[in-house]
Amino acid sequence: MLVVALILNIMFAAPEQGQQQAPPVPQPFPRSGPAQPTPPRPAPQQPTTPTPPPRTAPASPVPAPDEAEALPTQATLGMPIYPGAQFIRSYYAGRGQRYYIFGSAALFGDVVAYYRNVLKQRGQLVFEVPATHQFDIGKFEVETMAFPPGVTVKDFQSEVSKGFPNPTPGALPERFPTIIQVVPSILK
Repeated sequence: MLVVALILNIMFAAPEQGQQQAPPVPQPFPRSGPAQPTPPRPAPQQPTTPTPPPRTAPASPVPAPDEAEALPTQATLGMPIYPGAQFIRSYYAGRGQRYYIFGSAALFGDVVAYYRNVLKQRGQLVFEVPATHQFDIGKFEVETMAFPPGVTVKDFQSEVSKGFPNPTPGALPERFPTIIQVVPSILK
């Protein structure tokens, strides 16, 4: 008797052949009005190779990593550079701005004292460990700038680090105890 009930249950529950319905398309909730019929599904297509998106040129030229960069000066940056600081590299910051990174063999406190004297402002200690001091120069314009113009000094010497490695092989010093980041206003 149990077997007969099971067979009848399967027969009536199974849909007739050829009249299978596709699962309903999910609809957003809540919905007012009558339910809409499900649209027919398109036939599957052969996979095609995706076309790469069109490339757009950056707002300002970005040098290639191996391309030699001109050494920035106080005149080109519009900001003072610590005496004896070595230019390491510049990076595109977006919106026509660049970050200029310099390494210095001087101690963090000496570099901060120099910028306090030259810029005639105290700046602010952003982090105590690792010591990072920031001097904001000029007005930050959200519409045209990616980063506020200024000078940031970072202490790279600690119990676990002897300094920032000099990227030029065989150059002295081997490690910079202090790194200086200069972000000028947009260069024209």
